[in-house]
Amino acid sequence: MSRASRFVRRRTGVAGQGSGPDYHYRSESKYYADIEQARDMDRNDAVIGILADRRVDNIVQGGFKLDPKTGDKGLDLEIWERWQEFANNPDMCDIAGECTWQEMERHCARAESIDGDIVVAGTEEGCFQVLESHAIQTKTRLNDTFLGVTTDRYGKRQQYHVLEELDAFGTKGDSTPINVRDSEGRRQVFHVYNPKRVMQTRGVTQIAPVFSYAGMLEDINFAKLVQQQVVSCFAIFRKMGLASSAVPGGYGYSSTETTQSGTRQIEGIGPGMEIIGQPGEELQGFSPNVPNSEYFQQVRLILQVLGVNFGLPLCLVLMDGSETNFSGWRGAVDEARKGFVADQLNLVRRLHKPAYEWWLSRLIDSDRSIRAYQDKPKVKLYSHNWNLPTWTYIEPVADAEGDAVQLRNALTSPRRLHSARGGDWEETAEEIIADNIYAIERAAKQAAEFNTANPTSPPLTWRDLIPLVMPQGQTLSLQDPAIVEAQSAASTEEALAGALPTGEMANLSTLQFTRNRKAIKKILEELAKGETSESAARVYLGGIGLTEASVNALIADAVDGSVDTPELKDKPEAIPAIQSGEADRKLGIEEALQKIYLSVGKVITADEAREIIELKYGVDLPPNTLPNAEATSG
Repeated sequence: MSRASRFVRRRTGVAGQGSGPDYHYRSESKYYADIEQARDMDRNDAVIGILADRRVDNIVQGGFKLDPKTGDKGLDLEIWERWQEFANNPDMCDIAGECTWQEMERHCARAESIDGDIVVAGTEEGCFQVLESHAIQTKTRLNDTFLGVTTDRYGKRQQYHVLEELDAFGTKGDSTPINVRDSEGRRQVFHVYNPKRVMQTRGVTQIAPVFSYAGMLEDINFAKLVQQQVVSCFAIFRKMGLASSAVPGGYGYSSTETTQSGTRQIEGIGPGMEIIGQPGEELQGFSPNVPNSEYFQQVRLILQVLGVNFGLPLCLVLMDGSETNFSGWRGAVDEARKGFVADQLNLVRRLHKPAYEWWLSRLIDSDRSIRAYQDKPKVKLYSHNWNLPTWTYIEPVADAEGDAVQLRNALTSPRRLHSARGGDWEETAEEIIADNIYAIERAAKQAAEFNTANPTSPPLTWRDLIPLVMPQGQTLSLQDPAIVEAQSAASTEEALAGALPTGEMANLSTLQFTRNRKAIKKILEELAKGETSESAARVYLGGIGLTEASVNALIADAVDGSVDTPELKDKPEAIPAIQSGEADRKLGIEEALQKIYLSVGKVITADEAREIIELKYGVDLPPNTLPNAEATSG
């Protein structure tokens, strides 16, 4: 517990046994006087108004974005378009016909800071009316009513009393009560404030704790300016001997000053002056150092205190990053943004959400097509989100790369990422698609016109005219659509016809196949003898056209120092008897065998022919399955 001492500030107006949330504002006249004091400082002080603007700029920025979430995309779009039309038209949005919804957002955020609170009410005309804080009061005392707000025994708001202003000179009329909720129980009065206690009725200006600081800053600056003006003047001090009695002529306006030693004459030479001393009197000048070094430290401290009350670090108060380095700036701004986000959430809860629901309820009542969705399952008409304004990247490249990493690693979704950045993924996606379609259609049209006008030139496609940017890390293989279609058709025909599967050298001529076979054998023999390295052998075999699996099998066979692969051994010159093959061999195998028998160019055995077929056509044939024939060069 605290004890009274000379080190503890003695505070007055504190209840000894505890007090309610409004006890410290029990003097209504003092409450409204503080509002006017704050407004005067906002208008006339050099710093306060700028700090309020800086705070509002960070909270509201480009405005809050509505995102309906009814469960029906068509309905979401319809409601969003209706809201945009309403919110951007002052005549539809404001009963005075002056403010759009975004301008109301700024006024509410600023009034919460300077006045302490502000009220927005829905009207019978379907638009909103902005009521400043001083207008919420009663002309006389009413039961259960404090500072113009009537509550029940539990603190629930029942009515707000709006005091009529009869003229611009502050003449007050009668107060009119407005019910907080309509006949259906939906809130129609939206009170924007940031209470410090749970049951607090009205908001308090953010300047209240720093009234003295702000006044002292203005006084110090004014005194320093006057002091600088004084020391900027010049003065001449004349020293005269005891025997001298003549008074020199004046330079202009002059005056006399009577002292205990006599009368002296002061000559004014605006903006300077000349002081003539008495005979024998010695005068010395004094030139102070203005401003002194302590002045800047004191002003810096006062600005820090003022900025903290507005949630602004010194670098944002001064709009000057020379006070710190990049890391210090970023750390201070990140901390300030936590407070800005809290203010944004408070604004959404007290203004945006209830105001939107009130507007939508009137739209449902007046529009039969929207009202028809009430009976549809899984449709929630009032479900929605308000996407908060966000800040641009402090370090754009690093922050953007961080977002890209999150998307690639499935740490977030495009919808959630765009929402965190203050955007709308569906809107962004629609814009990207529409822009790309426009570009492709225009480029395709121009390419077709060029191809028609220049039949002898190589044909152009839309990709030749506008290469669309691909995301980093992604590539696009450009192929002629006609070739791709022909390849697809050929593959389909082969599959339907039951053709033999093809290997890596299936489309080679017999002569080229034989040359490749000899080259493979030579490479493997050099590898087995140690005349070439495994890496070089892999490169050579891959260059011939073998797949990685085939290369691995051949390398594994040769690294033991000998080539044991049957098709790579030396072949005998004699032709052994060929056993009768199966009578039901496929026609494709017989045709392949005939081609090999006629074009190999040397004597081969039936097993060699089988192995060649297996390697060339990628099939597995059991031994003794080929027709009984003699393979010769013809």
